[in-house]
Amino acid sequence: MPLIIAPEGRSLLVKKVIADSKTRKHLESLGIVENQTIEIMSKQGRGMIVLINSTRLALDKNISSSIFVE
Repeated sequence: MPLIIAPEGRSLLVKKVIADSKTRKHLESLGIVENQTIEIMSKQGRGMIVLINSTRLALDKNISSSIFVE
């Protein structure tokens, strides 16, 4: 399922990132790679705050839609 529709407060596993190479490389530099655990801390109208590797990141709606989790 896309990260944008995943429930808050659960640990999820990143399965796939579908984005152009520039965006994918940027996400990889932030630690968002396949088989990485990610947790949604809060959802807001235009995006969400996630926790990955003890770091909080703000992701907008478009980026959150391109990250698929399990």
